[in-house]
This record gives sequence, structure tokens and C-alpha cells, in this order.
Amino acid sequence: MPREIFSEEEFLQIAERAMVCRVKRLKDGTVKLKLRTPRYLYTLKTDERKAEELLKQVKCPVEEV
Repeated sequence: MPREIFSEEEFLQIAERAMVCRVKRLKDGTVKLKLRTPRYLYTLKTDERKAEELLKQVKCPVEEV
């Protein structure tokens, strides 16, 4: 069951228990960061600059989609 989150702090907390973080870059400059946990798929929409800052702090494996 997918869930959208809107807080960067919440994203980093979920990333600690996530199995993988997938990055999808859209043409309009928006980046979707998707965290796969055993129960849910969490999605955070952000811009390119903030996404790069968050990806530096994520400890789970990162995949480009």
C-alpha cells in the first residue's frame, strides 16, 4: 500500500528502516524519492537540490529509476 509523506524529517526516520531508496527524476525538475519498507512504499516529492541533500543522509541502498 503506497503512502505519500510531506516532511523531510519523517523521510529520514523512515529511511533508517527502509530496504531500498529509489530515485525517479521527472522532466519538470521534480524528484520522487521512494522508500521501500516491508509494509509500505513511501514517496516524497521534492526539487533537485533538496533531493541531493537528502540522499547524502540516507543509509539504505539508492537506485536510480
